[in-house]
Amino acid sequence: MTTQQGSQRQAKSAAGPRTLAEELRTRPDDDLATLLRSRPDLLNPVPGDLTQLAARLSSRASALRALERLDRFTLQVAEALAALPDGATPTAVRTLLAGPAKVKPHPGATPLTAGDRSAVAAELPRALATLRDRALLWGPDNGLRLVIAAREALAPTAANPGRTGLGPTFAEASTGMSPARLQQLLASAGQPATADPVSAVAGFTALLTDRTRCDDLLATAPEPALRLLERLVWGPPTGTVPDATRPVTAADAQSPVEWLLARGLLLPTSPGSVVLPRELALHLRGGRSHRTVEPLQPEPSPAAPPRDPQAVDNAAAGQAHTAVRTVEELLDHWGLTPPPTLRAGGLGVRDLKRTAQTLETTEQLASFWIELAHTAGLLAPDGEADERWAPTPAYDDWLHLGTAARWTVLARAWLTATRVPALAGTTDSKGKPRAALGPELDRTLAPSVRRAALALLAELPPGTPATADELLPTLRWQRPLRGGPTAPDGRDLRDDLATWTLAEAELLGITGRGALAAPARALLTAEADPAGVLAPLLPRPLDHVILQPDLTAVAPGPLLTPLAHALALCADIESKGGATVYRFTPTSVRRALDAGRSAADLRAFLEQHSRTPVPQPLGYLIDDVARRHGILRVGAASSYLRCDDPALLNEVLADRRSVDLRLRLLAPTVLASQAPPDALLAALRTMGYAPAAESAEGDVLITRPDSHRTPPRTAPVPVPDGPPTPDDTLLAAAIKAIRAGDRAATAARREPAATDGRQLPRTAAAETLASLQTAVLLGERMWIGYLNAEGLASQRIIDPVKVEGGFVTAFDHHDGELRTFALHRITGVAELDE
Repeated sequence: MTTQQGSQRQAKSAAGPRTLAEELRTRPDDDLATLLRSRPDLLNPVPGDLTQLAARLSSRASALRALERLDRFTLQVAEALAALPDGATPTAVRTLLAGPAKVKPHPGATPLTAGDRSAVAAELPRALATLRDRALLWGPDNGLRLVIAAREALAPTAANPGRTGLGPTFAEASTGMSPARLQQLLASAGQPATADPVSAVAGFTALLTDRTRCDDLLATAPEPALRLLERLVWGPPTGTVPDATRPVTAADAQSPVEWLLARGLLLPTSPGSVVLPRELALHLRGGRSHRTVEPLQPEPSPAAPPRDPQAVDNAAAGQAHTAVRTVEELLDHWGLTPPPTLRAGGLGVRDLKRTAQTLETTEQLASFWIELAHTAGLLAPDGEADERWAPTPAYDDWLHLGTAARWTVLARAWLTATRVPALAGTTDSKGKPRAALGPELDRTLAPSVRRAALALLAELPPGTPATADELLPTLRWQRPLRGGPTAPDGRDLRDDLATWTLAEAELLGITGRGALAAPARALLTAEADPAGVLAPLLPRPLDHVILQPDLTAVAPGPLLTPLAHALALCADIESKGGATVYRFTPTSVRRALDAGRSAADLRAFLEQHSRTPVPQPLGYLIDDVARRHGILRVGAASSYLRCDDPALLNEVLADRRSVDLRLRLLAPTVLASQAPPDALLAALRTMGYAPAAESAEGDVLITRPDSHRTPPRTAPVPVPDGPPTPDDTLLAAAIKAIRAGDRAATAARREPAATDGRQLPRTAAAETLASLQTAVLLGERMWIGYLNAEGLASQRIIDPVKVEGGFVTAFDHHDGELRTFALHRITGVAELDE
């Protein structure tokens, strides 16, 4: 930039910034930090100067991401600005949203009371400030401008009317129409002829925006034509008409459609379709851009009465304890019998069914517990050749924590997870079912919906329950564009996520009886330790059980973890609930004996932890299994069976069920078998015997169930929803670098010595792009330097029309025609003196 050009720009900027980059230069560092914090994608990489930052702000991808994070009213304000010409005022925006005060509203629009109009006026400055903070809006208050990418995304067109349902303006819809046809439309509408097409379009636009003149024209329309307009007024603004491009005049019109086409009240967009001009649609709507305007966030209105907060906390604490025990039971089971990993990742359908049977729940709920353990880093693939799912070493550390601390680990993992267990079993776009633990269950929207739904519950009075349908209006208002693919039943992903969030929160103990519990409030606000809030609410673990004569033991509450594990070794869980029932069987007692316990050890253990004496039937069972345990000895030959009682060996040899073992008598006390030792052990136990394994030295082998573990694994990282929010240190460094680069880019430079008068303008690529985009927006003429495909340099004076896809479409005054210039061949741009 030359010194002269720099002084010209400074003089023009005195009345207000002419470009977004100029406005960014006037913002203090705090405002730039707010911008970069709300749009962190702008920092990857850090822009070299403010011109580059402005160009990045105007990119379509960044603008769309910023629009997705607007609330409904702020988005409606942006849509109203996109429907207005550039340079609108807040008054014009307010009038477009609420409608002119003295104009009768359209019957199809939601009526606005005086309070609604006051709310629109009160909330409009906040919405405009939000748009300005996020650099979606710039310019002075009397000349508001959306950035180009935001305007292109929100401006209503015939193909994309957007949320307003409006169509293109008369000028946009009549582009390419012949001058003669424009004069026909003016004549048919009763307007005087004009000298050129530009004034004809301006005259017709003035007609449609003049309420009195437009009403007079519509008063002459036949009733069927008015009904036809009524069908298009709220969108979509297009209709199908055969031979729509034929030049119909008022004298030739015979049908309602032809009457409208002859007077320019409908304009052809293709040979088979017509569109309602935006100005006429706004006239018919009573001047409103939206059927319903929502300046205020709707508040949830729960239908259920509030419940006792203490009862809510108690119910949530009970469910929290159940959640911890369920995850523990799941991982203990998978540690002993780890299921295989599918080749494509995930868990097989059969393994999911078996797990659901083990947990005594449905497959859908089993998927939730499995995904929860995986999200918390307690479950992972082991990485072996035949890969299996197994607990991680972190699970052992987790077991040593208290119940409240263990619940906190699970709850925090669930709150931030992008995994959606409810998608397991549903079909993808190819019709294939999604597997639990598979790679297709991540949804970046899930954490924000969870937090938003729980935050709404936290705003309700303590103990107040709410359903997903009661929260959804507020969630939709907060982020109207953050929905997701629509489901076959018409619900979008956000609606489903809200429903699943409340169901999972109840399972996990985040809520109790539908209301947010105190530990969850601490989890959301971080004002207190959730484990410290939950611990007093949990039932105190017991150190005793009640033995009964029917070979059962009743645990009237949660047991201490060591006691629960020891009891599970010698008894099977028969039922769960408030009280857990354990049943002693010959198999369960033999399992304890195989693990090295003796009959005396079992009796001493039960006497120590039972509030009742050991019943006689249970004592007989222990003694009987212990007496028969180890009489038969299995060793490796392929395998052999040894016993000091020849009669017992003869009994086994004569048993028809032992045919498959192919036993052969080697000696009065030894049988040989073709089966391996483990198969021989299993077969004999199935036949009702109680054999024991024997080592090579002849000692009884103690067999404890070994729990499989993976190598150290980290918890899965949630899929990021865009770049992370930068911290204050990074923001300060980035702003400092951008400011320094901008000072270097805008510093005054010495004018080079004149040579042959053909010096090409030179500007950086980012400044070139920003200047051309601004020229398109403002309709300015630019001076460019251009290198053609042969490398020949030339200077051009152009009127830019469009900048898109790396090319500039502009009217070239040198050739006198519309041309396309490649951006990478433009050496630089400069402004022309007026």
